Amino acid sequence: MTHRLRPVGTDFTGTAPVRLAFAGETAAAPEAVFRALAEDVPGWQQWFSAVASARPTEGGREIRLRGGIRFEESVLLAEAPEVYAYRVDATNAPGARAWVEEWRLAPSGTGTQIRMTFALDGTAPFRLLWTLARPCVGRAFQQAVTALDRRLADRGG
Repeated sequence: MTHRLRPVGTDFTGTAPVRLAFAGETAAAPEAVFRALAEDVPGWQQWFSAVASARPTEGGREIRLRGGIRFEESVLLAEAPEVYAYRVDATNAPGARAWVEEWRLAPSGTGTQIRMTFALDGTAPFRLLWTLARPCVGRAFQQAVTALDRRLADRGG
């Protein structure tokens, strides 16, 4: 059953009860990485293995993960090529109460340093689950960055 989450802003990335932050690098320039994140929403399923489908909506995105979790999201910040952030407005993930994800991009040599933050709040079991899942989520992030890097290299950009 889908439920609405508490509407929070980008400042939630600094105040959320659970914050998971991960970093990675791509050979692609920040502009290309930003386009892949913000403009090629359907392309997410090609490089982020947890994503079964992704489609843009008016002001946001609809994401379905493998395993059946669904998200209705609103884009909070899209400042090319430095930051892309979105809030989960509704989900069928049990226990979630507030959720923001933020991608920060910075030039690194000829490539891009990516810092991704999950900012979460929910029931005590939800918070514990995400805290315990940190290593798995980190691996999934690293695999996604590697796959995105390959995808952008194959596309020449």
